[in-house]
Amino acid sequence: MYRDMTCGQPRQSDSGKTITLSGWVHRRRDHGGLTFIDLRDFSGLMQVVFNEDSAPEAHALAGDLRSEWVIQVKGTVQERRVGADNPDLPTGTVEIIASELTVLNRSETPPFEVEDDLNVADETRLRYRFMDLRRPRMYRNMKLRHDVIQAARNYMVGEDFLEIETPILLKSTPEGARDYVVPSRVHPGSFYALPQSPQQLKQLLMVSGMDRYFQFAHCFRDEDLRADRQPEHTQIDFEMSFVEQEDVLQILEGLYTAMVRETRPDLEVPTPFPRMTYAEAIERYGSDKPDVRFGMEVSRLTDIVADSGFGVFESVAAAGGAVRAIVAPGCADYTRRQTDELIEFVKSSGAQGLIPMHIAAEADSLEEVTLEDIRSPIRNHVSLETLKEMARTTDAEPGDLMLIIAGPEQVVNVAISNLRVEMGRRLGLADPGVFNFLFVVDFPLFEWDDDRDGWAAMHHVFSSPRPQDVGMLDSDPGAVLGQLYDLVLNGVELGSGSIRIVDRAIQEKVFELIGHSPEQVEERFGHLLRAFQYGAPPHGGMGLGLDRIVMLLAGEDNIREVIAFPKTQAAVDPLFEAPGAITDEQLEELSIRVVESGG
Repeated sequence: MYRDMTCGQPRQSDSGKTITLSGWVHRRRDHGGLTFIDLRDFSGLMQVVFNEDSAPEAHALAGDLRSEWVIQVKGTVQERRVGADNPDLPTGTVEIIASELTVLNRSETPPFEVEDDLNVADETRLRYRFMDLRRPRMYRNMKLRHDVIQAARNYMVGEDFLEIETPILLKSTPEGARDYVVPSRVHPGSFYALPQSPQQLKQLLMVSGMDRYFQFAHCFRDEDLRADRQPEHTQIDFEMSFVEQEDVLQILEGLYTAMVRETRPDLEVPTPFPRMTYAEAIERYGSDKPDVRFGMEVSRLTDIVADSGFGVFESVAAAGGAVRAIVAPGCADYTRRQTDELIEFVKSSGAQGLIPMHIAAEADSLEEVTLEDIRSPIRNHVSLETLKEMARTTDAEPGDLMLIIAGPEQVVNVAISNLRVEMGRRLGLADPGVFNFLFVVDFPLFEWDDDRDGWAAMHHVFSSPRPQDVGMLDSDPGAVLGQLYDLVLNGVELGSGSIRIVDRAIQEKVFELIGHSPEQVEERFGHLLRAFQYGAPPHGGMGLGLDRIVMLLAGEDNIREVIAFPKTQAAVDPLFEAPGAITDEQLEELSIRVVESGG
């Protein structure tokens, strides 16, 4: 063995022991006859002292050491003298007095220091990911990911789920995003597709009588990336037979409570997880994934300002749009520069602009507010009584700042929701020590797709309508609510699920409504529809983003920080320089010809 203890293990109780450590040179300090090395491995740092008098050969060799060299040290554990200890390190009360030193491997000059406080471009970090992962923060993130997986696995096994792996090479059955495809050498001109999710496979497992299934599934989607999205991600996937929606939600609550309890016991997790309908979430927060750690709920002003005399409000109301507002408490003294920043912020969310309304703090109550107490671009266009009615509707008080957005309903909801989150951040309203989980339920089964000029599935095509809404599939598809549910945490959607369709006639009707021809249905989904004809049990489940929950538990802002070898925002792996070209011989084997774009 190259070591009998790790660098982070020795304590005062080990004083006098002779031990062997191995690791990376983190830092070297020369003091004449003494050379100090901070030796690092995954477990922490240990100070090693090379004394010219007691170990001249080791001391001489230590003078050549450089950052990230891999070494082995043998020596005696000794308590540090008073005043020389380091209270910031668990090993800070002891040091190793080296007697032997062996250089196991040398390193070139590192592209950056192995420190948590880095100021290095992401491209560089990912190109040298093997160096980046040596940082204590990154090791903690990988360890946390491991612990979350183990906690999830233990819980699911305890609830009688079977862990079953499903294939990676499948047939392309588009489910929303573009597929990654893999050419077949054996079947020229044919392609496999990497799964966007194991959706159909897990439903087939339920038809197969597996009863309760789960896996940590690798999923692939060729879509534009963002902070919480990667071209490949890991999903906690599960499915259950003979269940209703509430049965699935109970398993979800137990699963996530267990994961947080086992990995971050310092966090507060209020239970039971509340339920909120999609319609209520949109009305109160403008979003189907609201952060409910703070209030600042969204108010609707459309009816109040429809005949206000202000042209923008009146034209928006006449066109069927929305005028919505939030109140930033105690922010009436915001400067023009601050409100201009907020205007630019909402424009980045698609809104045309933002109308601030400052209510001076001098008045004792809203009823005593005069026109002079209000500072806003609309002050001279809207009557004082209408301005007060707007304030009453939003529960604004003297000293508050109303922030108003007008425009098409969907655009306004996105912008006002993002603005609410931004103001909550600026005002410190969301307690980072609280994990407020929320179930959002009763989503519409369909949403209108303007690009296709037709209906699209809100979640996916296999989600079941509520039994009482099945009759409206023919008469009013937009009014049909699905047995759909999302799990949301502090404004982040962790996953979506549903009770599944098991009736072939209903499934075919859903396919018809979203524009699939019978021929397309048979080609893409015939295998699943045939399975439904052989005794499919009622079932439901969920696909949950593992990377997202680990990101939140780690306190990170990007899922790349909790994935060992992620891609860049441009879906590139700088370490492996992927994607890359393949040889002409490989192309010939695959019967593929590369054509230049536009060729």
